[in-house]
Amino acid sequence: MKCFHCSHCHIMVFFENNRCLKCDHPLGFLPEALELRALADIAGSQGQCRPIGEGADGRTYRNCANGTQHGVCNWLVPADDANTFCLACRLNDVIPNLNDAKNLRRWSKLELAKRRCVYTLLRLGLPVLGAPDKQIPALRFRFLEDQPNDPVKTGHENGLITINVAEADEDERERRRLQLHEPYRTLVGHFRHESGHYYWDRLIAGSPNLARFRELFGDETAAYDAALREYYRQGPPADWATRTVTPYASSHPWEDWAESWAHYLHIVETLESAAAFDLRVKDDVVHKSGPLQIKADRHLDFDQLILGWTPLVCALNAINRGMGLSDLYPFVISPPVVEKLRFIHGVVLESARR
Repeated sequence: MKCFHCSHCHIMVFFENNRCLKCDHPLGFLPEALELRALADIAGSQGQCRPIGEGADGRTYRNCANGTQHGVCNWLVPADDANTFCLACRLNDVIPNLNDAKNLRRWSKLELAKRRCVYTLLRLGLPVLGAPDKQIPALRFRFLEDQPNDPVKTGHENGLITINVAEADEDERERRRLQLHEPYRTLVGHFRHESGHYYWDRLIAGSPNLARFRELFGDETAAYDAALREYYRQGPPADWATRTVTPYASSHPWEDWAESWAHYLHIVETLESAAAFDLRVKDDVVHKSGPLQIKADRHLDFDQLILGWTPLVCALNAINRGMGLSDLYPFVISPPVVEKLRFIHGVVLESARR
């Protein structure tokens, strides 16, 4: 993610912030500009505000209803928009039951991870709203709790992503990670993975891209439920690492796509963060090319993205190990996975051009 600075006092602020800790101005995120801005209240306007600082165009906004009522969102809504929710929050179908006090904390974490995912989708020019005339659903979310004898499964169906709110509890998420033998399990990872299923339906199914998808990922018409049952019974094939980015990706072509899609989003957002801090990585071990400046333009040639990614994660993993932590990116990208990511990159650019 890019670096943000308060547009009033210019100190660094962060995507999650709703107030500048130096000048105390309220902050709001403008999804159409992907900018976090300091705000000035408009007297007598019933909650309207105006971004201030260089580049402000005088437009008026109000805070998202989920921010004013529950403190879980810092995105803004144009003042003339009849919808009280921001672009990200209007994608919600079901929110947690807030009569349970712990759910507000859970929901806040879920919303932050969701907005990080939506930020990347918007930066890449991917559509999140539906096209009713073409019977294309919007990307939507529901956050559900387990009920007695009715556990919630995180998943996707026809544009609707379901997340079990228990995933917002670190101890429960870690328990599930260990149970499933996963090297990595995060909230933002869930959102990125499940969004991959949505964009398979939107960008691959029934499109000219389907033939190339099948060449790279396999035949998605293979029985899905049976494939997952077999995966959980037998585990991944011994050679999974030579073909897929994670063991789970080997279970079915749809899951291979969703896992690869999630890793593509991991890569482009992490590279954007590195570029925002002007990181340079000494790369004379990996590519024999000397210091490498990290770049993150979404229109970069794919080879340039991978050229930046490999030395960056080597450095970040080494830093984590120095702190006694697990690797930041505990995965190896094999040549077949590189080609899958290359395909995703091309599909994303094609969608953005349309």
